[in-house]
Amino acid sequence: MRWSLIVLVAILILGALGLRFQFNEYAITPGNAEDVAPLITIAGHEQAKIHGQILLTDVFVTKINWLTWIQTQFTKDAQIIPSDALVPKGVPTDELLPQGFLEMAQAKDAARAAALTRLGYPITAAAAGAQVNQVAFNTPAWNRLHVGDVITQANGKKVTSQCSLVSALHGVTPSTTIPFTVLPATFSSSGSLSLGSAVHVALKVAAPPRGTIANSCSGVPEVSRAYLGIGASDYVSYHFPFSISISTPNIGGPSAGLAMTLGIINGLSKGALLLGHTIAATGTMNAAGLVGDVGGVPQKAVTVQRAGATVFLVPVGEVGPARSTTGKAMEVEAVASLDAALAVFAHLGGHITLANGKTVSPTTHP
Repeated sequence: MRWSLIVLVAILILGALGLRFQFNEYAITPGNAEDVAPLITIAGHEQAKIHGQILLTDVFVTKINWLTWIQTQFTKDAQIIPSDALVPKGVPTDELLPQGFLEMAQAKDAARAAALTRLGYPITAAAAGAQVNQVAFNTPAWNRLHVGDVITQANGKKVTSQCSLVSALHGVTPSTTIPFTVLPATFSSSGSLSLGSAVHVALKVAAPPRGTIANSCSGVPEVSRAYLGIGASDYVSYHFPFSISISTPNIGGPSAGLAMTLGIINGLSKGALLLGHTIAATGTMNAAGLVGDVGGVPQKAVTVQRAGATVFLVPVGEVGPARSTTGKAMEVEAVASLDAALAVFAHLGGHITLANGKTVSPTTHP
């Protein structure tokens, strides 16, 4: 009895220490697989009864401590990665959550644009600013700009893209205070992004840190003299012919882009794309219909196989990682574009409905 009590106390002490001391690493483990159809609501289009599923899938990303490290040693599907693989040096890992929600918001817009364009619906897209993706610690932008904010003016110049922001600041002398116009971002508790009314922010720019490399923007090949400490991407304002809402509470990252795009096309085609099949997909999607790489594919393959998927669509180069955890029990297809993904559905006998109302093979363009 006495020894049992001593062992129990020792376990509790080790457990408390394990939770207290953190590693600078994260564990990636299999997450969830979810049918996209119930997540998508298309205004003016009756929700069709859909036979089959298009599965999006995610992974769990957990910061490692002593206890979770021990757990990963007994979990064959776990992968441990350093924090530098998730955020650049100098960017706090606290930004991982808002970054993930921002990437999901951007992925939804790209999915809407790619799906509607592929079916022949008219959309418009306008370059409307530079969106903040990350803010480095202890820099001019720290605690003044935040992930998701959209910069529309800088130094008295209109900002329509990441490169126009670089251009506006390129020749500014360090220690100069610059006015910015910003649309502040707000994330709901479940991760939905909204932009507020324009506010004015004055920031004193700094000299770039040693080792800063030149950007790839045309016309400004040298390292900028002015440094804010942010990463940014192009912010595009879309106008779609009707509303398409996609509910993804508490899911972050861009990897559901391909699945959401296919889900929209299937919804607008009254479910005819699937014909009863259960197909999983992972991969980023841009507005032009190109599929990009994602992480955690071995773990995602485990999840979708357990969910009953017979085919798993993955970015080019990810077939090996997908099969490393599932073998040949599930068909894995590499796709570089939306067209390549739709060709898989065509092979299975599916159809799509174009904007003009015609039902055609998924390989047919408007």
